[in-house]
Amino acid sequence: MLSDDEAVVIVLGLIAARRQGLDSGEGAADGALTKIHRVLPDLLRRRVEALETTLGFTASPRAGAPVAGDTVLLLADAVRRGRRVRTSYKAYSGERTRRELSPYGLVVHSARWYLAAHDHLRDDLRTFRIDRMSRTMPLDTTADPPPEGFDAVEHVSRSLARVPWGHEVEVLLELPLEQAARRLPATLAELVESDDGTLLRMRVDSLDWMAGTLASLRCGFTILAPDELRASVRELASRLAAVA
Repeated sequence: MLSDDEAVVIVLGLIAARRQGLDSGEGAADGALTKIHRVLPDLLRRRVEALETTLGFTASPRAGAPVAGDTVLLLADAVRRGRRVRTSYKAYSGERTRRELSPYGLVVHSARWYLAAHDHLRDDLRTFRIDRMSRTMPLDTTADPPPEGFDAVEHVSRSLARVPWGHEVEVLLELPLEQAARRLPATLAELVESDDGTLLRMRVDSLDWMAGTLASLRCGFTILAPDELRASVRELASRLAAVA
């Protein structure tokens, strides 16, 4: 039987998972809440139901990419036991290939599940969207060990920051690397320490958005590429000066 605190924690976790887009396509969060209601004493059940109907969030719900619970559990078990897996993977281009992977870690970012793994087809470390994996099965083959000091979250963050967009941006920030890393998430930007500050590399679709991002950093900077970004920064500066 659950205590009041335990019931609140479980209900909050299920509601948060649903709002963050981490529920499965079968509505597992709602099903679990229904079952919890059935086993709670009447008084505690009424209070839990009141919490569900009265609780509000400042953040908007996310539209996630649901994944099957059995797939996530299979991959987690393979990571822990050091076993390879075989899966059919659909790339962003639509190409579907059969892959054999040595899985190293599961990562959740922006309502999507990712797998950090060594891809034996490409013979390289890769990041895979789990919702694009199908017919996943464990193998008896021992997985290749990860590189020394490998961190799955760091690897996935770097991979997402390198996704190609319309513009490749390079800016030298007059800011120490530690401060730049606190102001820019690793999934958004690649940061490299240099003698003159921090080199920022990003891939963006909108240079006007990039100009606003640079302004929000509250530091001096030098635009290295592309030249068109300078025009966006000047235009933003003019608008702000006009308002002031």
